[in-house]
Amino acid sequence: MTARQAAFLVGFGAVLALSAPVSLPAQPAGGASSGYNTVKQKLANGQQVVAGTVSIPDPEIYCAVANAGFDLTWIEMQHSPLTYQDVARMLMACKGAPAIPFIRVPDATEGDIQKAADIGALGIIVPMVDTIEKAEAAVRFAKYPPIGRRSQGGGQYGALWGSGYRQTANANIMVVALIENPAGVDIADRIAAVPGIDIVFVASTDLGSFSGLKQGDPKYEALVTKTEAGVLNAKRYLGGPLAWRDRKGYQFFQGPGETALLTCGARTVLGVKPTGCPSGPVAKIEGSK
Repeated sequence: MTARQAAFLVGFGAVLALSAPVSLPAQPAGGASSGYNTVKQKLANGQQVVAGTVSIPDPEIYCAVANAGFDLTWIEMQHSPLTYQDVARMLMACKGAPAIPFIRVPDATEGDIQKAADIGALGIIVPMVDTIEKAEAAVRFAKYPPIGRRSQGGGQYGALWGSGYRQTANANIMVVALIENPAGVDIADRIAAVPGIDIVFVASTDLGSFSGLKQGDPKYEALVTKTEAGVLNAKRYLGGPLAWRDRKGYQFFQGPGETALLTCGARTVLGVKPTGCPSGPVAKIEGSK
């Protein structure tokens, strides 16, 4: 293990100590498959799951994240220069890692979702879902017939998930819809009800950016509450930032990225007060102490 990986693991340990699975009432959301997506299985069992965020095109760094104890990796392809070739190399370098790869694609296009699935993602995270058509498109392009219209072709999915992938993919691939603006909030219940949507994620900072409201403001919290009610009434899983771990009903969380965790880990190794680490108890408002 390199010094860089060791520092990462120390930082990840600080995060994971604050994000141990908490038992919540299990929600149907299609149930867990008998397959290989352990995130889907954990959610169906009422557990919380935490993602380590990845945006650096380095297989060694990716492996440090994927083997650190996170339930999944949130591979950031919307807000990073990562290419599909970069990510394909990263996933193959860590074949068999316990963290399940989820990719936030740039948009709900056939090309983006097809490539993400072909290189082995078992989670498709779709940004800016504020129409029913976009939610339906995400499912359609992520799933093989008869559910969707994903085509067969080349890819490393078989090397990662087995020769029976075509028969098992639909039961294992999950679709995550991000609610980032008031338009998405207004129809969050209908987005959640789209067949094939597994998780609806409240993108807290963008919701503030688009609404012009701050977290903690009653009007902002009303937007969040409306989204939560629509998602849970549709019996889908609810996601948000790690800072919201103690908010009722949430099971799926995005944790910090590699740079923050490296800073946290390095300072911990040096015996210096760590920065870049979440502190306990977890703040109700993301970014607050």
